[in-house]
Amino acid sequence: MKHRRFALLRITKIIFALTLVMLLSKGVTQPTSDSAAVKTASNTWAADDYFKAETASISQASLSNIHSLADWEACRPELRREAAEMLGLDPMPERTPLNPVITGKIEEKDFTVEKLYFQSSPHLYVTANLYLPKPLPKSAPAILYLCGHLPVITNDISFGNKTAYQQHGIWFARNGYVCLVVDTLQYGEILGHHRGTYDEGAWWWNSRGYTPAGVETWNAIRSLDYLDSLPEVDTNRLGVTGRSGGGAYSWFLAALDDRVKVIAPVAGITDLKNYCVDGMVDEHCDCMFLVNTYRWNYPMLAALSAPRPLMLANTDTDQFFPLDGVMRTQDAIEQIYNLYGASTNFGLVIAPGPHKDVQDLQLPVFRWFNIHLKHEDPVIEMAAVKLFSPQELKVFDQIPSDQINAHIEDSFVAKAQPPKIPTTVEDWQQLKETWMKGLREKCFAGWPTETGMPQAIQVLSEEQDGIIYEKYEIQSQSNVFLPLYIMKKMGAKPHEIFLRVAGSTNTNSPSTENLNPAIRQITSVFGSQNVIAVLTDNIKNRNVAYAVFLPRGVEPTTCNGIILSDTQLRRRFMLLGQTLDGMRVWDIGRGIEALRAVDGNSEAPLSLEAERGMAVNTLYASLFTPEINELQLRHLPVSQAEGPDYLNVLKILDIPQVSAMAADRCHLQIQSDQPDGWEFLRAIAASPAAKPTVEWIK
Repeated sequence: MKHRRFALLRITKIIFALTLVMLLSKGVTQPTSDSAAVKTASNTWAADDYFKAETASISQASLSNIHSLADWEACRPELRREAAEMLGLDPMPERTPLNPVITGKIEEKDFTVEKLYFQSSPHLYVTANLYLPKPLPKSAPAILYLCGHLPVITNDISFGNKTAYQQHGIWFARNGYVCLVVDTLQYGEILGHHRGTYDEGAWWWNSRGYTPAGVETWNAIRSLDYLDSLPEVDTNRLGVTGRSGGGAYSWFLAALDDRVKVIAPVAGITDLKNYCVDGMVDEHCDCMFLVNTYRWNYPMLAALSAPRPLMLANTDTDQFFPLDGVMRTQDAIEQIYNLYGASTNFGLVIAPGPHKDVQDLQLPVFRWFNIHLKHEDPVIEMAAVKLFSPQELKVFDQIPSDQINAHIEDSFVAKAQPPKIPTTVEDWQQLKETWMKGLREKCFAGWPTETGMPQAIQVLSEEQDGIIYEKYEIQSQSNVFLPLYIMKKMGAKPHEIFLRVAGSTNTNSPSTENLNPAIRQITSVFGSQNVIAVLTDNIKNRNVAYAVFLPRGVEPTTCNGIILSDTQLRRRFMLLGQTLDGMRVWDIGRGIEALRAVDGNSEAPLSLEAERGMAVNTLYASLFTPEINELQLRHLPVSQAEGPDYLNVLKILDIPQVSAMAADRCHLQIQSDQPDGWEFLRAIAASPAAKPTVEWIK
């Protein structure tokens, strides 16, 4: 009977689907309700309030369960594992042979420079300069210096950013240290990528659970392996430092590797308030950030250095790492050091000036290592100065043809492979449960904990010619109110409801002119005058209802008075352990619940319609929302790599597997521009283990 009913209403559905490709959203009348809960004066959601509230919630939860050293020691192993996972390093890659090669040496009176490379993983090359003191001690302390974002490129030839930080290696070698200065992925001699979500549109990095911070951390771990292999290095006296991006990688490395005995990051960390609320995320590429699955504030990462000697260094007018965030980070770190009774192991240096590599920061760092690695505190009379041209320090004459640095993002984090087709109902049920658990814990862990019915506030309701036109503001979260528009027959319960989840707005679509202004405002989201005529005829003669719902971010979004670009908006969500589209999945579920709660709508069969990226969001929402009878999804991509991004989703499953689960719950109609790649869905439809109802439409 269900399929027969769908067939009878096919024309209605096709008209509604095809005419709502682009939706119109005009200015909104002020709510008629005097409810204080309605905070929006237009169809935009309160992004300022949202980011402040989410950031505050994460910040308040950070380390809030730590009241004693025993609490910390009990949590620390799992926190370290979580940090590794969020860097794409759980499990750790195999420690394959480094295969180090020294390509040249520079001999100076009081130190030697070795130009070398090794492979942190097969074909993942790390170029570096090793600075060795003269005479070479039998057992010297060693420093790993991690570079920041200073490209050294001439005529399209990259000499590596290690050449820009040579003064640090020179100073350490002249003062009795072995120092390895390593290139970064982005600005090494082999140019890779740090800026996937920053300006390259690679949102699939989130879906893959990939961050270049993971590659930088892995290269740093393998750099320690290289230092460990040198007979002249005292492996019990290893330190790490670096500035800016290198400061951030110092935090990541120290959090995961206890071989680092002394840490001195410079200008490489702040907290979520600076990043999300104050907008510092707009100044940083992806190498600065974890894939924040577990919704950490960054001081949690820094606290994993305790109780080892740690100096936090910054300048007071740093435009990328503001002082207030640095001081909040310092407070959180200090809490953990105090639990150990090791407050003297934690130092803070604030120098005057902007984001620069200045002596006021260099000298305290040098002194910190002297005290804690050499157990001496001499007067520092020598300045850190550069001596070599970039050409002199270059490692490669020719880039290896087998390098994977330039596209390491494709392979660094493993993608889930389609499973074998289940042969029994029990196997299929277990597979679905595993996937759903993964989605809840790894992809949508940033969803709110609200379980009650969402608030639906009616802000417009007008009747004309037997049809009622309504607009509601749906409270998806405490700071998120979203518009739901409904057209239905006056005084009758609809026989069926068609809900369109809108993925775009179009302010140029004409609306019917013979309606009053309030009705015209509502009908404008449904389409042109001809479309409205068809819909009103169906409402009157077939007693069906039509609705349109706009999830967050479909309309222009402002934050701190500035209209955010799509990239700016999405990256703020990313740092909060969410994604914009992941929260749209939540919104759609809340919108469906609210639609059902409107008088007369609770029992009618419900069909959802969406296209492109919003079709993917609607597909996922159907897994978490009961009482959906049909999905009609057009231009549905075959992979999450081309669709919306949810954290880690490609480590769990992909769109064909989600489609199979959805088709187990309701009738699924799919139109895709990609005919290949749907093998799993087609196979599961033919399997005796499952009974999905899938219809391929044009």
